[in-house]
Amino acid sequence: MGEFDSFFAEAVRDVRREEPDRLVLELASGTEYAVRAAELAAKENGCCSFFTFTLTVGGGTLRLAVGVPSQQVEVLDALQARAVAAQASED
Repeated sequence: MGEFDSFFAEAVRDVRREEPDRLVLELASGTEYAVRAAELAAKENGCCSFFTFTLTVGGGTLRLAVGVPSQQVEVLDALQARAVAAQASED
């Protein structure tokens, strides 16, 4: 989780919940953030295969969408709380 906290603090510009089982993180633009997002997603998926990560690059934006099955919404709630807390600590 430490890697995620560091990433959230450095890269996340906005956090929004589009659906109960889907979280979208707007990231700072840059190749380094895209690479880190992909690496973290791959590591987390190796541990917790219920996550679905979608990294989207386009139109000058970088987004990481995180999805979970409905029975894992509490895990997504916790991830969202960490992202929001880390983002707030950088403001």
